[in-house]
Amino acid sequence: MYNNKKKSYICIGKRILMIIGIEAQRLFRKEKHGMDYVVLNELRQLQHIDSENEYYVFVKPGEDHCLSDSDNMHIVELNCPTYFIWEQWALPRAARSKKVELLHCTSNTAPLWCGAPLLLTLHDVIFLEERVHSTSAYQRFGNYYRRIIVPRVAKKCHHIITVSNIEKTNIMMKLQIPQDRITVLHNGYDDIYKSRRDEHEVYKKYIDQPEYFFILGNTDGRKNIERMLIAYSLYLERSNIKRELLITSLDESYIGEIIERNNLENIRDNIVLTGYVPIEDLPYLYINAFAFLFASLREGFGIPILESMACGTPVITSNTSSMPEVAGNEAILVNPEDPEEIARMMNCLEEDDKFYCQQREYGLRQVISFSWEETTKRLLTIYKELTGRNITL
Repeated sequence: MYNNKKKSYICIGKRILMIIGIEAQRLFRKEKHGMDYVVLNELRQLQHIDSENEYYVFVKPGEDHCLSDSDNMHIVELNCPTYFIWEQWALPRAARSKKVELLHCTSNTAPLWCGAPLLLTLHDVIFLEERVHSTSAYQRFGNYYRRIIVPRVAKKCHHIITVSNIEKTNIMMKLQIPQDRITVLHNGYDDIYKSRRDEHEVYKKYIDQPEYFFILGNTDGRKNIERMLIAYSLYLERSNIKRELLITSLDESYIGEIIERNNLENIRDNIVLTGYVPIEDLPYLYINAFAFLFASLREGFGIPILESMACGTPVITSNTSSMPEVAGNEAILVNPEDPEEIARMMNCLEEDDKFYCQQREYGLRQVISFSWEETTKRLLTIYKELTGRNITL
């Protein structure tokens, strides 16, 4: 337990506020991804449920000002040319200037030297595994940076948060961290994904007809796009309906290479590519989909599983890593390395109305177990334990 002998308090009436710094470097970037939404939802919950403590949120300037200052939460923009300099120099310098009592770094990495006790959210250790599924130069550099920084930071930080029980085991094994220094906080899902009607037919911005198969595209090899496209080809060969496949965030050249490499010409005319989809439109793509394909090879958690289930759309996901923990025992779990098995479940959902309805109803029940509010309340408890403070919720 950390005992800070030089605590700084701000007194407001009878209240004594703990000063907490939260790293959220990418929060204001326009094209957000999973970890960005995790910290955004936690910050919004902290604004809602905690009025006792003082927060400084450290971000890099960007176009999307998705979070505003509140009475006890202050946005601090730090402008630096590179990720490394921002994190290793500007962030600890700013934390010291604000006299933070605890610095929470939320996106896998953290400063090697920091004047405050450090709490790290380590979403996964995929970057340490022998089979690193990265294709772009940006992804390769990110993995290289994490391989250098994380093993060193993990030994120094006072506590680690991760997002699934399987990932806790992976961290213990890969980094030799004792289990009592790691807490599992499951992710939640945003309320905008709760089942609703698409009264304005938002989906038509991207595809003409509903009831399509849906994939969130990503060039990272572990997302398993190639095998899912092979599975889609097998599905088309057996289906009388031949539903279209909607894919976000991938371009024609990327898909075209997969088609040519695997001789999948039969799928070319049935694929619709959207490019990047803003978060406000994503719920409507889930809602109007027939089913969501998330047969990833490896995930630390898998928030899109919850998003689809919350929208009432059945999910075909993998029987590996964290995905069974998130999707639950009654979900459609497949071997992600077997396109035949993925295709078989696609056709099964299409041909068995009872099975389809069961999966839809199961998903709506499953997501009830996941809540950003409960996750953030547990996060506040960790803040309390690391600083020896009592926090009223």
